[in-house]
Amino acid sequence: MLLFALLAYRTSIRYSTGATLYALVYGMEAVLPVEVEIPSMRVLVESKLKEVEWAKQRYEQLNLIDEKRLTALCHGQCYQQRMARTFNKKVCPREFSLGDLVLRKAA
Repeated sequence: MLLFALLAYRTSIRYSTGATLYALVYGMEAVLPVEVEIPSMRVLVESKLKEVEWAKQRYEQLNLIDEKRLTALCHGQCYQQRMARTFNKKVCPREFSLGDLVLRKAA
């Protein structure tokens, strides 16, 4: 079952990056086993392409992979900023002065 869990993890969209891990590594979305059994539109279109056309299309996808990765990086940075803002709203600043009693945890 580990292989199925890994497939699900790698092909699901991460909220932090807005993309799947598979797409960020390979430059295209994964073909799911269900799409092979019951052909999706994407599988049907790719199966009708000639080898030269498919290679050209794949080359174009690989040229765009850097752009996808930069978009994911920007999305991730925005996500981190949102998370930091949310966390900082809940933080109560406390000031201590010399002589105040505090609870200290011994390591």
